[in-house]
Amino acid sequence: MAHQWFFNTKTGKPELGPQSPANVRLGPYRTREDALRAWEIVHNRNCKWDRDDERWNSWSPAHSDSQDGRGSDENADEGH
Repeated sequence: MAHQWFFNTKTGKPELGPQSPANVRLGPYRTREDALRAWEIVHNRNCKWDRDDERWNSWSPAHSDSQDGRGSDENADEGH
């Protein structure tokens, strides 16, 4: 098994293998360099998940009813 890197959020340093308690560590990462970018990776993932949540929360069955993708209001009162 390949070595895994972790990032210690308390010390701000990368660690080879899980050395610190789980509540102060991010990872695993493939490389030391990736572990050093842990906060950037976390930020990028959170932004992507926020965008995904916005799309999920704005979805409605009416958007998928028509072939042209514009939706239809005819089923709006059916509680879907």
